[in-house]
Amino acid sequence: MSVSVTDIFSIGIGPSSSHTVGPMRAAKAFIESLNEYPAKVTAELRGSLSATGKGHATDRATILGLVGWDPLTVPLDAEPVAGMVPSEGHAAGPAGELDYEITWNNTPVPEHPNCVIFNAYSDSGETLAEHAEYFSVGGGFILSRAELDEQLAEDDEVPAGAAAADTEDNVPYEFSTADELMEICRREDKKIWEIVLANEDVVHRAEGGKDAVLEHLDKVWDTMQECVRDGISTTGTLPGGLEVPRRAPQLHQKLLDGENGDETSGFSAMEWVNLYALAVNEQNAAGGRVVTAPTNGACGIIPAVMHYARDFVPGFDRDAARRFMLTAGAVGIVIKTNASISGAEVGCQGEVGSASAMAAAGLAHILGCTPAQVENAAEIALEHNLGLTCDPVGGLVQVPCIERNAIGGVKSINAARLAKMGGGTHFVSLDNAIETMADTGRDMMAKYKETSMGGLAKTMGFKVSQVMC
Repeated sequence: MSVSVTDIFSIGIGPSSSHTVGPMRAAKAFIESLNEYPAKVTAELRGSLSATGKGHATDRATILGLVGWDPLTVPLDAEPVAGMVPSEGHAAGPAGELDYEITWNNTPVPEHPNCVIFNAYSDSGETLAEHAEYFSVGGGFILSRAELDEQLAEDDEVPAGAAAADTEDNVPYEFSTADELMEICRREDKKIWEIVLANEDVVHRAEGGKDAVLEHLDKVWDTMQECVRDGISTTGTLPGGLEVPRRAPQLHQKLLDGENGDETSGFSAMEWVNLYALAVNEQNAAGGRVVTAPTNGACGIIPAVMHYARDFVPGFDRDAARRFMLTAGAVGIVIKTNASISGAEVGCQGEVGSASAMAAAGLAHILGCTPAQVENAAEIALEHNLGLTCDPVGGLVQVPCIERNAIGGVKSINAARLAKMGGGTHFVSLDNAIETMADTGRDMMAKYKETSMGGLAKTMGFKVSQVMC
């Protein structure tokens, strides 16, 4: 198995998995590849990493990675502090101290829109590494130049962010498509989560097998809940220059006070889902600790739907949360394997669309659906996000991203409930929807794929240079 649920659900910092978490991991991986710690490093941000990098704090994340910080453990107030990164300077961290220089180049390399190119030098000026390319391919996943070339050589039709098939782990239930997964469920008479957990037990045997995986998922769920609590209780304005106010605390109080309208309208649960999604994404936009699920730009959808299950579906306990994420993770694995979860590659359909499909699948299982109904739920959610553009105003993961997560969460619940009313048979399969999403992403103009050069970003008239995360 080339993608694990522990990769699909990882813990990092905001505001972006591809533009913050990925570059930090790439910088740390570059440093660890050297024979000695350098005195100076230059980093050239290319393509989308440059076009929206200031709003996504890509420069800060890169510097933090170069001095040894990891997205999971980096202090949220680590220097350089967000919004204060100059074009060149000096930084220190757990790996040591170095001089750095960040340059910006909006022209993407041909193979992928998210690339960072490193050069490293010793105290004496000797070149330690030259033109080392790393690619941030969505969800915090990174590839070196060699890894990307190998992947592209294996299948020219697979987008750069997709994972190549890998059977080295000898998992008991190998699958790369939803149809293959459905066939395994029918043949083995097992639920999706059981298939995934059996595979994960093998993949993570060295770390403790399924127990280690379940422990990771518990930490993910705890982080999601903490993120919601922090988002609900934190007031003020989001950083970056757009002066977007945090709405979650006020909305929470209105719900507690019963000011959410007529209770008989039947929309009370939906309003709580909106609250949970806003709370998470406001934390993300402020650079807080979040779960990539499967990306930071879409990090509020799955937590919001899981909180919905916690509050409105009887019997939702920690074990149910694990099964929710294992089921959702299967959908994320299939999407990443056959398309992309990167907004810079396929637009927001790859982020919010993927998260909505995953959440719908997880909830459908919790509602007692069969594997076929779960697959149908994921397909409904993804199908109705096809063509969704990634057009963050000012390069910030705020407008329209925060509200888009709230809408995506509600859409997931609707998809799960609609699938539950059906028998699992449907005209369009999840694999059909994923293939269409990949084709649409390839056809989509670059200005609609996380460059802030089109869509609402253009209409609103904010330039990336006007804002700073």
